[in-house]
Amino acid sequence: MNKFLVLFLLAFSLSIYDIHAECADSLALTPPMGWSSWNCFNSDISEQKIREIADFMVSTGMKDAGYEYLNIDDCWQIGRDEDGNIIVDDKNFPSGMKALADYVHSKGLKFGIYSCAGTMTCAGRPGSFGYEFQDARTYASWGVDYLKYDWCNNEGRNAQAAYKIMSDALKKSGRPIILSICEWGHSKPWTWGQGIGQLWRTTHDIISVFSGTIHWGALGIVEIIDQNAELYKYSGPGHWNDPDMLQVGNPGLSMEENRSHFTMWCMLAAPLMAGNDIRKMDKEVAKILMNKEVIAVDQDRLGKQGRRYKVFGKNEIWVKQLSGDEIAVCLFNRDDHFSWNLDIDWQKEDFSLVGVNLTEKKYKVRDLWKQKDLGTAADKMSFDVPVHGVVLLRLTPENLDIVGN
Repeated sequence: MNKFLVLFLLAFSLSIYDIHAECADSLALTPPMGWSSWNCFNSDISEQKIREIADFMVSTGMKDAGYEYLNIDDCWQIGRDEDGNIIVDDKNFPSGMKALADYVHSKGLKFGIYSCAGTMTCAGRPGSFGYEFQDARTYASWGVDYLKYDWCNNEGRNAQAAYKIMSDALKKSGRPIILSICEWGHSKPWTWGQGIGQLWRTTHDIISVFSGTIHWGALGIVEIIDQNAELYKYSGPGHWNDPDMLQVGNPGLSMEENRSHFTMWCMLAAPLMAGNDIRKMDKEVAKILMNKEVIAVDQDRLGKQGRRYKVFGKNEIWVKQLSGDEIAVCLFNRDDHFSWNLDIDWQKEDFSLVGVNLTEKKYKVRDLWKQKDLGTAADKMSFDVPVHGVVLLRLTPENLDIVGN
């Protein structure tokens, strides 16, 4: 082959890689929102269920509220063929993944899938170790938009190196695909994940309890919040701390706890991946998941993670810097027995850690769950926060409109 042709083809292939690498840099500029199958279906997944979920994401209003990705978790794959290509479970997914992705896309949604950096997935299905580039090309040919990449059966690999391989494979696949690093926080992926993936799990799996742990390391809501509290400096547009999928609407949480769980994920600028069976979702759960004013706190374009501002025993005040000199303030009651009565003199609060001085401008105060204007920050205010509950406030300079109305 003519050496000039070889050089041309090499330069062309490198330019294509650069284009897709640039596309990866523009992914997830706000925390990804969607739905994932594991928390409610576990391994019991099928094409029929996923099609129904896609339909309900549209009909319930979730799509319009910002939920974009429909992600299939573990147990869709059953083996590899003689050429090493991943084999889809044709009993549960008879039309194949390309047809299913097309259906999801036809609803105006994006399609996500699951694999693992190990030889096998956490449920014992084939992993991608040694097949990263082949699998990435397959995912791209199916129309995959999002890959959750787990860490079971990893055979002692270096996590950063392992995830870098899949990251490179996705960037060369010919399709922009979000990489969700699901390494459970063992090697502090927040210190190396930026540029490799767009989000990284910070803890082990979430369980549907307000507080508690189980023997293999899964954590309740409060424990996950605590482990994420000091990671704020690592989070921002295109690189998010991921405290795991939502348990809102699943058994184990009261409605007050559902509201607190959702609120704190929004304060953490966390990806919002619903994990309940939305086909059976009641009205109260729907109101929580689709409160656009609360979602706007999570999706704020500035991309700042909220910070713990004050602690009063088992009660906390969190603040989150928003664009346009706005802030979100969350009053969080972790107490198991007592409500929290709090008086706030806004003029005496020092919010300099989020770049706001309430004495320099006149701020309006709005309760985002009650969707009610409360007055201005020149007023003293009293709040009653229920057991395991929250009050979420948005403080907006008077010359700005409140986002999400």
